Amino acid sequence: MIKILITEDSEVVATLLKAIFESEPDMRVVGWARNGREAVTLAHDLKPDVVTMDIRMPVMDGFDATRMLMSTAPLPIVVVSSSVDDEELRITFRAIDEGALAVIEKPRGILHPDFDKVRVELVETVRAMSEVKVVRRRRPRPNADIFKTIVARRTGAIAVVGIACSTGGPQALAALLGGLPVGFPLPVLVVQHISAGFVGGLVNWLRGQTLLDVALARDLQALQAGTVYLAPDGYHLEVTRAAGQLAIHLSDAPPTAGFRPSGNVLFHSLAKVCPNAAVGGILTGMGNDGADGLAALRKAGGRTFVQDEESAVVYGMPGAALALNAVDSVVPLPRIPAHLIDLARS
Repeated sequence: MIKILITEDSEVVATLLKAIFESEPDMRVVGWARNGREAVTLAHDLKPDVVTMDIRMPVMDGFDATRMLMSTAPLPIVVVSSSVDDEELRITFRAIDEGALAVIEKPRGILHPDFDKVRVELVETVRAMSEVKVVRRRRPRPNADIFKTIVARRTGAIAVVGIACSTGGPQALAALLGGLPVGFPLPVLVVQHISAGFVGGLVNWLRGQTLLDVALARDLQALQAGTVYLAPDGYHLEVTRAAGQLAIHLSDAPPTAGFRPSGNVLFHSLAKVCPNAAVGGILTGMGNDGADGLAALRKAGGRTFVQDEESAVVYGMPGAALALNAVDSVVPLPRIPAHLIDLARS
């Protein structure tokens, strides 16, 4: 039985969350904290398997509560946020920085058209996080190498990197991008599964984690070296050619296996447009998105890798790619920046 502590200052929302969790046969709500201070105290008393954490609360907000819990008695924390404004997003991603594992959209009532989708995502995420035993994973500090400029890549060499990730992805992206040097000579395209309304906050947070430029992808935007492009809400991120160079294509085609953006769509586009000049990688995440596309990219001549199981929060997506024989290399998270630098120089 998964024991859950709900942290939420709204009784209406807390009651809804309790009903959602206790409709599952393997979940039980053991307590309700109305502010962050209560959450810290109740977590020590009740020993839950997972804490759901609101952000805007009286007495102590979700960031401070997460920081205190992770520094005293680390346990899986899932941020449940309404993403109503920039300040809430800022606090949300500060909580991720302190060790919260996932960000989930707050349910908006059973009559809302997205209620069932949000409910399923919430339940699946809490269930997956309850199995994470070691959650305090400090990423390595960047060293002086990030200020070095890499020698320009040779003509015909690798031209673009594609990354797909889900649960645990923000932390993994921060570690990966933070280890790449200011002169990294390739564009990086990222599909991160995240609740609607949060990707803008993720972009802003990642800008503080890396020397590279980080931006939301725009349709028909030419790819620039040293820039990281994240797929926006509700659009597939693909690569195309425009005016003789690689560019972004944003597609509103139907979701693939429930995802839009989809890692499979990104990797299939790389396999089609620039197979011998592309690197594809899958980081931590639930499910199997990206595995089929990564297999296609490898078969077409691209280079592929996945994060190793030890450093991943959830190994669903990398494991699915391994099962399809889609992977050239399995790389620990701290080594991925060096791995990409080596590929860029090859």
